[in-house]
Amino acid sequence: MRFNRTTLLFVLGVVAVTAIGWTITGNNAFAQTGNGVGDCADPFDGEQVSFNVNFWDETDFCQHSVPYGEIISGGPPPDGIPPIDDPQYESVDSAAEWLVAESPVVSVVIDDTARAYPLAIMTYHEIVNTEQADMPVSVTFCPLCNSALVFDRNVDGDVLDFGVSGNLRNSDLIMFDRQTESWWQQFTGEGIVGQYTGTNLDVLPSQIIGFGQFAEEFPDAEVLSRDTGASRNYGTNPYAGYDGTENPFLFRGEIDRRLPATSRVLAGFVGGEAIAYPFGALQDEVVVNDTAGERDILAVWQPGTFSALDQRQIDQSQDIGTAALYSRELEDGTVLTFVAEEGTIVDEQTGSEWNAFGRATAGELEGTQLRQFVAGSHFWFAWAAFQPESQVYGLEN
Repeated sequence: MRFNRTTLLFVLGVVAVTAIGWTITGNNAFAQTGNGVGDCADPFDGEQVSFNVNFWDETDFCQHSVPYGEIISGGPPPDGIPPIDDPQYESVDSAAEWLVAESPVVSVVIDDTARAYPLAIMTYHEIVNTEQADMPVSVTFCPLCNSALVFDRNVDGDVLDFGVSGNLRNSDLIMFDRQTESWWQQFTGEGIVGQYTGTNLDVLPSQIIGFGQFAEEFPDAEVLSRDTGASRNYGTNPYAGYDGTENPFLFRGEIDRRLPATSRVLAGFVGGEAIAYPFGALQDEVVVNDTAGERDILAVWQPGTFSALDQRQIDQSQDIGTAALYSRELEDGTVLTFVAEEGTIVDEQTGSEWNAFGRATAGELEGTQLRQFVAGSHFWFAWAAFQPESQVYGLEN
């Protein structure tokens, strides 16, 4: 099945109102908010507003860091895509009754606790507000950008609860906090509208990986349960065929043609430098020993993870693999160099074997854990839209 826009108009049982339906200019938009928040004359002056302003009684529209013309309605109203605020968890063995080895999950490891959040569930909810290792966190996934990011919900001593605004920027989910109704860009974790404009959420390392690999590494971990209180056809993909589109849904920017729009890249920041590793190159090389931001880094790819945005049934989709970014420098200052030998990752210094989680599983360094950098397996068009100066491995930049 190929992706088309009609399919998305009925995602989650909500008939989407196109952004055009909300286009209002200047004073007309501000007058419709009726919230009286802010002391500016008209925050929408001279801009076309393509989202419904009537939902936001507490949002301070006078504070914003991006042009309002870049924000559009994705269709559903606030929390029309319902976040999970009271998540239930099950054991790995219980989850294995409905997940297969290649089922994509978001792996979140904090201190000594590990949890998996199946994309079969996340695709329909996008946000889970939870606590892990006594830390309040939000696990998020934007299907249109294939971006899974985990945020610390503690901001200046206040714990925020996040919802789905129904609005998009560069096709990416805009979250809102229920405490101030400020708007947050999921892809960057930045407050872009309201009281928290300019505030950045702390991002925690995570990884989209196959359930089987997660279960082998963390057999005693917890897995997000389908007991969400909502009626959804978990395991199906409402965005069938989206992997192959060259026209991302509701994307208004120019697509960076260095790579195909929805090709996946392992992308993040190292030492302040934005870098991206195409999955195609990683699949060919398996390991890349590199340097970025004056740091020695390892980009690693392993098979065994289905796409969540390919076939109608997620567990019948293509194996696109998993990728992660680690430091090659150990705590004692030793810098390792890695090679792939018949599908096994080893370091040249000791011959120890390593897995996709950056842990040595055999050899002299068995049990050693590489430090993981915050990097995601994003669609290229989205990463390039937010980080247009990004370096791309294997290309002349």
